[in-house]
Amino acid sequence: MLEDTLDDDTDDFESGYADDTDYDDADPEEASVGAQDLAERHALRRVAGLRTELEDITEVEYRQLRLEKVVLVGVWTGGTVTDAENSMAELALLAETAGSEVLEAVFQRRQSPDPATYIGRGKVEGIREIVQATGADTVICDGELAPSQLRNLEDRIKVKVVDRTALILDIFAQHAKSKEGQAQVELAQLQYMKQRLRGWGGNLSRQAGGRAAGGDGIGGRGPGETKIETDRRRINTKIAKLRRELKEMRGTRDVKRQSRRRNHIPSVAIAGYTNAGKSSLLNRLTDAGVLVEDSLFATLDPTTRRTTTADGRIYTMSDTVGFVRHLPHGLVEAFRSTLEEVADSDLLLHVVDGSHPDPEGQIAAVRVVLAEIGANKVPEIIVINKSDAADPLVISRLLVREPHSVVVSAKTGDGIEAALAAIESELPRPQVEFDVLLPYERGDLVNRIHQEAEIGSLEHTGDGTLVVGRANADLAGELAAYSR
Repeated sequence: MLEDTLDDDTDDFESGYADDTDYDDADPEEASVGAQDLAERHALRRVAGLRTELEDITEVEYRQLRLEKVVLVGVWTGGTVTDAENSMAELALLAETAGSEVLEAVFQRRQSPDPATYIGRGKVEGIREIVQATGADTVICDGELAPSQLRNLEDRIKVKVVDRTALILDIFAQHAKSKEGQAQVELAQLQYMKQRLRGWGGNLSRQAGGRAAGGDGIGGRGPGETKIETDRRRINTKIAKLRRELKEMRGTRDVKRQSRRRNHIPSVAIAGYTNAGKSSLLNRLTDAGVLVEDSLFATLDPTTRRTTTADGRIYTMSDTVGFVRHLPHGLVEAFRSTLEEVADSDLLLHVVDGSHPDPEGQIAAVRVVLAEIGANKVPEIIVINKSDAADPLVISRLLVREPHSVVVSAKTGDGIEAALAAIESELPRPQVEFDVLLPYERGDLVNRIHQEAEIGSLEHTGDGTLVVGRANADLAGELAAYSR
């Protein structure tokens, strides 16, 4: 038997909460974009416990959808037992998000994963017995496996084996909606697959021409490559095509970003751990109406909304893809153009799930990814979300650890005003002071002052509008002609 097993208590843990809105009864014309997306996602759901009369898919026209039954396997190399259990609980949530039913979760204490079989050769038989006893279809390992490890485990356990990276890629493939998001996920999948191609028997033989190729003759001659070499070449061709497409899409994103810079519009990026409540917070702050679901990686495509401060200054707020521990490097590379929105922002809202068992671990994992994309120098406000479901002692501990923090509940609206005040105080301020008397025919400049500048005082007089404040260099230059 294995050395350690997860407690059944981890099954009781629920991370966060879903929006209480009943999307099924909502009028499609009145529902928000996020509500419509969620209703579409829930239109076809896999159901546990369904079986077909026949197992051979070739003998039936339709098969009932059923959950894939999985066994989770982890290797505990460092940290406390609580850390290992939290990691396995997160893996279980990932597996359920991907559309599976978790039957068993086991982990082993080792100094390092076994280079051949990940969990140690003596433990593989124990996993095989669990798979046979539970009737599992798949084994999911909590780590990135080498191709040889995948092959050895599948050969011995006799069921499909996937690793954490493949699991996350599968979730991304299900949830990607925009053209750019789908291309980014496909690129990451192909990069992952290229190193893990497998072939059997004749598929590995060299493709010779003429009669040597089984008598195919004309039309049957190949390029003289093995099947795996041909597949790898086709994958490389597809990767190159996807990179070109993403480069063009990145150009469009850069044009929009340069337009905001040219108009001196500050940008705020919302980042954080997956399912920490980033989309819910964006909805609260800007009425964006984006999809909200109690699920890991529910939203992948970035959403940017234009909003204003209490004194009328315009700024943008962007939601980004969620992070997770050991986020696959290929995903970071594929989503780099999207994540650059975070690195180029003026302010970062780092959302933390206050109800999670290990919020400090979430903060550390997110900051690792932020450093990887060059966003670790952006001014940061920690937003401790889900205060209505969090332990007050945990919130107090986080406030001591992260002094520059605000506590909110995106579900109830508590603390939102304080969060907005903190955002407005941290936004970059215009540098040039001005004191002008604008004639009434220059209402266009007054409008720009309201949108782009910081107003100290404004008074309508008989000679025109008297305004004192601060503005960026471009606007201050236009106002200089009317200085007092």
